[in-house]
Amino acid sequence: MILQNDILRILYDWNPWEKDFETGHSRSHYIEKLEDLIQSGQIVVITGPRRAGKTYIMRQFSMHLIRNGVPRNNIFFLNLEDPRLGALDANVLDQIFRVYIENLSPYGKPFVFLDEIQEVKNWEKWVLTYHELGKARFVVSGSNARLLSKEFGTLLTGRHLELKVFPLSFKEFLDFKNAQDKPHVFIKEYMEFGGFPEVVLSKNKNEIVLQYFADVVEKDIMRRYRVRKTEALKALVRFYMSNISSLTTFSSMEKFTGLRRDTVEKFSSYLESSFLLFFVKRFSFKVKEQEKSPRKVYSYDVAFPNVIGFRFSENVGRIAENIVAVELLRRGKEFYYWKDERHREVDFVVKEKTRVKELIQVSWDISNLETLEREIKALILASKKLNGENLLIINAEVEKEENVKGKSIKYIPLWKWLLGIAQDN
Repeated sequence: MILQNDILRILYDWNPWEKDFETGHSRSHYIEKLEDLIQSGQIVVITGPRRAGKTYIMRQFSMHLIRNGVPRNNIFFLNLEDPRLGALDANVLDQIFRVYIENLSPYGKPFVFLDEIQEVKNWEKWVLTYHELGKARFVVSGSNARLLSKEFGTLLTGRHLELKVFPLSFKEFLDFKNAQDKPHVFIKEYMEFGGFPEVVLSKNKNEIVLQYFADVVEKDIMRRYRVRKTEALKALVRFYMSNISSLTTFSSMEKFTGLRRDTVEKFSSYLESSFLLFFVKRFSFKVKEQEKSPRKVYSYDVAFPNVIGFRFSENVGRIAENIVAVELLRRGKEFYYWKDERHREVDFVVKEKTRVKELIQVSWDISNLETLEREIKALILASKKLNGENLLIINAEVEKEENVKGKSIKYIPLWKWLLGIAQDN
């Protein structure tokens, strides 16, 4: 057990009881979402990649509460990766919380912010108990999607809401850089170094990205899942990061890694749960066909493939496609890729309920007429087969609209699409 004086010392380090939090650049839309969610009276679970800004958003929301009249001692904030806390379980967490209650005497229901909650064994039962007893309002965060695992989801069904935090959008990136009037100038920097807040503001970008990557692989994957085949896992990660925006199957990875197919699938699920990468399925009206088809792999932030995988200048087209995939995810879209038996492909099929809302090709350089013709043919074919009428080609700099074989196709520069400029839907 930790001594009470040590607990208090740690808590005063983490909390705004005597001084304001350092809150960094405001990410106001997350604060607005968080306010709506917490007013529901449910437990709020913040997930997302490590270093995407979850901690700062929780701090910003804490200061927002204080500015709106919540007493400072009604804020309880704790980063559970603090090494001074030692091994954590629900009993230790309960001890820490009781020390807070006894010494700070909050009025009514305090706001409890628990950062990196996955460090605490059996945390969900402890949080649920205090929530059900009406003892506190909870906001918990973690860098692992298994926070919302089947078991946890069953335990907290109807009692929690999720807020997913991403690295900076292009609009946020411009705000951080104070470059709102120069989006076309800064798009290349965004494409090369991504949207991790600290990376955006630092001069030592590559070094920070490498450290982030090491932290995710070692802390969130190897240590958490007790991976023994560490070199094989690293080889798998490097392969994915060198092949973003490409089709892949677990079976094809067997020879490359020397791992069994089921192990490749298991390791891939670890990478996805840790918000390192995600997979996009093929669009099909047949579920069996969809599940059997190769999937496209994307990184949650393009900084990783640019530093770990390949040279940015040689793969700008794949980077652009990855950025579009992340933005669609950020916007909460349901999307797939499309490919027919003759390997004609559309990068993104955006689905809304039962209908196809939009078909998107990402073609960075459309000056190559042969490539452009192939992209257009696939768009028109998919449009006819899927009954989708909104056809879009996202590219480097061309903005226009043209009619091809009775189909209207819009062209828009990536930076404009990311900012939501000149879009009808």
